[in-house]
Amino acid sequence: MTSQVRHHGGGHHHHHDNTYLVSANKNDAGVRITRIGLFVNLGMAICKGAGGYFFHSQALAADAVHSLTDLVSDFMTLAAVGWALKPPTEKFPLGYGKIESLGSLGVSGLLLVGGLLMGWSSLIDLCQIYMPAFAHMLESIGLIGCGHSHTHQIPNIQAAWLAGGSVVIKEWLYRATMKVAKERKSAVLESNAVHHRVDSLTGIAALLSIAVANMFPTFAGMDAVGGLAISFMVVRAGWGNTITSLEELADASISEEVKTKTQKVARQALADSNCSNFEVQDVSGTKAGQNFLLDVTIGVPATMTLEQLASVESVVRERIGSKVRGARRIRIRFVDAQAEEALDEFIAPSSTAASTPESEEEHHHHNGNGKDKSI
Repeated sequence: MTSQVRHHGGGHHHHHDNTYLVSANKNDAGVRITRIGLFVNLGMAICKGAGGYFFHSQALAADAVHSLTDLVSDFMTLAAVGWALKPPTEKFPLGYGKIESLGSLGVSGLLLVGGLLMGWSSLIDLCQIYMPAFAHMLESIGLIGCGHSHTHQIPNIQAAWLAGGSVVIKEWLYRATMKVAKERKSAVLESNAVHHRVDSLTGIAALLSIAVANMFPTFAGMDAVGGLAISFMVVRAGWGNTITSLEELADASISEEVKTKTQKVARQALADSNCSNFEVQDVSGTKAGQNFLLDVTIGVPATMTLEQLASVESVVRERIGSKVRGARRIRIRFVDAQAEEALDEFIAPSSTAASTPESEEEHHHHNGNGKDKSI
């Protein structure tokens, strides 16, 4: 026996606590913290907007708009994870995990767009304060809207209380959301947690700008400088999460941590089954949202029967499913342990049935005339 391959696909699913964000489960930690964040963002958008208007704080007004983008982020998170947890179907045999990756990409995109817009607005303010002639030229060619404010009123010190309160609340939301994200290995929740951290940093910038503007009224550009610095952090966070989401969508390999964990669990399962002559040769896989799609290659003696391998496969799959968080699909492949070369599942381009359009047309032509029935 040179090789013997057994694949188990989507017929069996392991029910861990990775169903935490089903929207109907209001008592679940993931759903609860996301909905808390949604209501907090709504309250902050209203309070900051009112505070920015009544206390004449541009920083608070800008932060209010940023909180509105957080509301969109929360809705995208709930929708994406709700879809990602649906069971596999005939059309999507590997499940809907990539929907969560798309959701994470959307959340990260909000960070990127929001950061760039905040930075542009800050640059405009700086130009209007220190280079009014250049700002007028930009306005004349349409790069600056005519409605952009040219006045820079010192904000009321009472606005600092709103900014400080938002920092405390957002930092708590970051820690609570990140805790759940790490436990569930959810990219979209982690992206949302980073969004909360960025919000706390923008709150710090608003707090500092309000304080400095009141202590040093001659420094008229403090709001703009703080906004420019925070916009850089927003863009940097959004870019990092965007790359992670794109790698998941492009089927990048699972992390070495997951590989090592899976290999260790599989070896222990074989040892407990008195299969000392079996060897875990390779572990690979991809990540789809919070789910891992794992492939485990095990070298076995050539004398093993299908019934014996089926028993071993069941033990290994159940053990990995119970010990490796997020393992959604586990495919076991058995090969001859004495084989010199591992079987390559990828077909070389030169070996395909119809590697070129011309060869495919020739194949159909021969079959149609009854001259060639071979493939």
